[in-house]
Amino acid sequence: MQDVAVHRLEPIDVPAILQLWEAAELHVTPKGRDSMGHITQEMGQGTALFFGAFIEGEMIGVALATHDGRKGWINRLAVKPEHRKKGIAQELVRACEGAFKEIGLGLSCALIEDWNDPSMNLFEKEGYIQRKDIFYYRKKLTEIDW
Repeated sequence: MQDVAVHRLEPIDVPAILQLWEAAELHVTPKGRDSMGHITQEMGQGTALFFGAFIEGEMIGVALATHDGRKGWINRLAVKPEHRKKGIAQELVRACEGAFKEIGLGLSCALIEDWNDPSMNLFEKEGYIQRKDIFYYRKKLTEIDW
């Protein structure tokens, strides 16, 4: 495997993040939470850290690490299809976990859609335990597609 560099992303990286999410077939809401303005705002708030994985300057993976002050959440983890199954997702998970540890968080979590077996397998391999006693509820507070 080629050398993979993982580092924090900045607002200048937002177009590449969006392109990667689309290449990885993640649902992207360009007029909502995935707009350039919203992602840039998230980056400046201090509770959202974006990490990118690079080979020879090309972004091949991305993960969003957020926290609520009590626990960390790994979101929007994606690797370009041609680079999957090479340990890149694990490197991104570990970068997120490292950021959580640096700010004193002792718990890292991920929400995974029920059809996404590869992500479930990844997190189980990394020591995450599936909770079956919690249900996810959400409510849209605006008309924007979140």
